[in-house]
Amino acid sequence: MKHVTALENLTTAVLMTDLELCVHYLNPAAETLLDISADRAHGMCLEKLLPHADHLIEGLRKAARTGGAYTEREISIDFPGNRELIASCTVTPISDRGRAPGLLLELVELNRQLRMLREEHLLRQQKATQAMLRALAHEVKNPLGGLRGAAQLLQLELDDPELREYTRIIIREADRLRKLMDRILGPNSRPQIAVMCIHEVLEHVRSLLAAEAPHGVRIDHDYDPSIPFMRGDRDLLVQAALNIARNALQAVGHTGVILVRTRIARQRTFNHQRHRLAIKIDIVDDGPGIPPEMREHIFFPMITGRAEGAGLGLSIAQHLISQHEGVIECESRPGCTEFTILLPLGNGVSKTGSWSQ
Repeated sequence: MKHVTALENLTTAVLMTDLELCVHYLNPAAETLLDISADRAHGMCLEKLLPHADHLIEGLRKAARTGGAYTEREISIDFPGNRELIASCTVTPISDRGRAPGLLLELVELNRQLRMLREEHLLRQQKATQAMLRALAHEVKNPLGGLRGAAQLLQLELDDPELREYTRIIIREADRLRKLMDRILGPNSRPQIAVMCIHEVLEHVRSLLAAEAPHGVRIDHDYDPSIPFMRGDRDLLVQAALNIARNALQAVGHTGVILVRTRIARQRTFNHQRHRLAIKIDIVDDGPGIPPEMREHIFFPMITGRAEGAGLGLSIAQHLISQHEGVIECESRPGCTEFTILLPLGNGVSKTGSWSQ
């Protein structure tokens, strides 16, 4: 029992198999790394769990046959959905009174340190972005005030009820935009937290996106129904996910596939904190990818690859997710761009929520 508890708390991914390479155990770090639950993986052969790792499987079979240890300093494992894992691997035979009933496999993600360095960079970007967006909000609100004042003066000069209705629309919309700028970008803005289902948020985003998408674009979903309710600001999360999804829609053009996926992430570190559980939202498109020279700067305001774009969508999304103590990550190559939103599941989460269709 003590050994199992120790394995559960390790940040290294640990798997145990029998000599036929059937999985008997995954610790939480392995569940996160391989994107599969321990219950689902139990009894699964490693060839199925790691379908494109022939060299690794061959080494494991040799270790099972000879009872010797096996080490790979750098291996590449491809997963469905164009996900690639680069890791080091150590295999140790498990002996019990002279017998070798199985293997213990340790996987250490080599790009984990790179991801942590990238997060540090993103946090620095985030601070600069927030300052710039607040300055931008101030500049936008000034002409809105002038527009509203001019509409009020014009309203006093008009006798025609229809024309006065137009000025009322101008005043109402100017007020709405000012409130929106205050809520999203204001220096003292706070999310309006309530218990909510993240899948309802994402389904709303999918419906909005479907209304904008050309006929040749398919918007799929793959939800984990075990994800519980969370606490968050529904409107802000809709806006954040919609900004990312619209970015994907613009990337695929007239034909392509956008996937909205949810999973539970375990033992993840972001924003300098270790989170036992987090909601992981992936928005994946099969577009041409983000140019390498832009990848480090995509969350800065005014950075865009489109002539008609303002370059604010991802900056605002990052700001809104940071208000929920979350983070946005991005991986991109030709044919697959994946934005990942990580939101912590804390003590305030309702355990009664689920999603079914």
